Amino acid sequence: MSSPQSPTQLLIGGTWRDGSSSTTFAVTDPATGEQVAEVSAATGNDARAACDAADDAQRRWATTPPRERGEILRACWATLMEHQDELARLIVREEGKPLADATGEIAYAAEFFRWNSEEAVRIRGSLGEAPSGANKILVRHPPVGVVAIITPWNFPAAMITRKLAPALAAGNAAVIKPPTDTPLTALRIAELLADAGVPDGVVNVTPTDDSSAWFDAVVDHAATRMVSFTGSTGVGQALLKRSADRVLKTVMELGGNAPFVVFDDADIDAAVSGAMTAKMRHSAQTCTAANRFFVEAGVADEFTSKFAAAMDGLKVGNGFDDGVECGPLIRPSTVDDVEQLVTEAESAGAEIVVGGHRGDGPGNFYAPTVLGNVSADAPITREEIFAPVAPVITFTDVDEMVAQANDTEMGLIGYVYTRDLAVGLNVSERIQAGMIGLNRGSVSDPAAPFGGMKQSGLGREGASEGIYEFCETQYIALDY
Repeated sequence: MSSPQSPTQLLIGGTWRDGSSSTTFAVTDPATGEQVAEVSAATGNDARAACDAADDAQRRWATTPPRERGEILRACWATLMEHQDELARLIVREEGKPLADATGEIAYAAEFFRWNSEEAVRIRGSLGEAPSGANKILVRHPPVGVVAIITPWNFPAAMITRKLAPALAAGNAAVIKPPTDTPLTALRIAELLADAGVPDGVVNVTPTDDSSAWFDAVVDHAATRMVSFTGSTGVGQALLKRSADRVLKTVMELGGNAPFVVFDDADIDAAVSGAMTAKMRHSAQTCTAANRFFVEAGVADEFTSKFAAAMDGLKVGNGFDDGVECGPLIRPSTVDDVEQLVTEAESAGAEIVVGGHRGDGPGNFYAPTVLGNVSADAPITREEIFAPVAPVITFTDVDEMVAQANDTEMGLIGYVYTRDLAVGLNVSERIQAGMIGLNRGSVSDPAAPFGGMKQSGLGREGASEGIYEFCETQYIALDY
């Protein structure tokens, strides 16, 4: 099967070029292990050149009228949707998720441009009077400047556009480091954005296999004023510490450990359907994936049985194959890690209800797995599993369950299923997470503020809040 086409060079200042060291790194298909492409690797010098280009372009872009910026973003949305099938196939080739998921990701990714095309003209300021009457208070929100954007491999398109669209709408320019595993989608999107009218230098894409050197070069560049990152909490902590050296503005969307709560009165079929969405969307490799299933004792057997049947019924395989619902994990080492995690859980008393083994043949596959008889303090409940493994924990006391759900440093998202709205809202408010799906297995929407509490991140992406993350606040005291 031929590979979808994508640039493989760096994009700096509107020019495609090789890295200054002329080195490359390989991109492989996780479903087959076959090499997909060789991509130019950026050095620290390339990262600095990208920041120079972004700085020069941003000065002009910031003075572009908001309506004009918005119209260009609207054209970006239309262009991405015109190329939806092509981009989806590129995602499957380098990331492995089922084609239906990849196609949905492109629609989701593109929507951030449409949403922020409308937000570009709605950055509000204010004019008031000092209480003393001595002067007026004028508040405005200019763009930050050059934004460093660092994205993960699991959403090669959406994790870029969720940051890039509001950054551009606010008048910023960007230097993007896509993930080493999945850089091709980012490069092709950048090419399409240029076709849609984004000026040269406003978007720069510099894939690299030396993230530390890249980040040091970017964070130390005088023009860089903000870092927006999605990825693991450990890496986010390191980037925060390094960003503090220059007191850069940061937005961090980090790891999760989502509880999924099912009460006795829940519609069990709906809860199972929601659990499949919350756990298995994009082959279970999402930060919002349900990680710990707390099920009230009265329905624990029914839920576990139906959930296991649904997991067992999933078709696992190459994302291009018809009917595939669960693709490969991103790397061979990830399969090893998951296999060890399940083995340790079983040793600690968990029961493998279904699955519990790696796939046959080539590719990084692991069978969809449900674990029963898991204790709330088992080691597996401390991990962000990032694989199709679902531990089920039975509860009888609601207060104890809420305490266990909150017994984690993470607080990105939670899910609650109950027919009692008062109970659902009460428990939703008590779960320490930035987002809750109440009788829903998905919550992501460009019109909603995405982000977490505790060590799951800082700031929000999407909604009206999202664009202000890429703005400063300036106050002018004036007389007239």
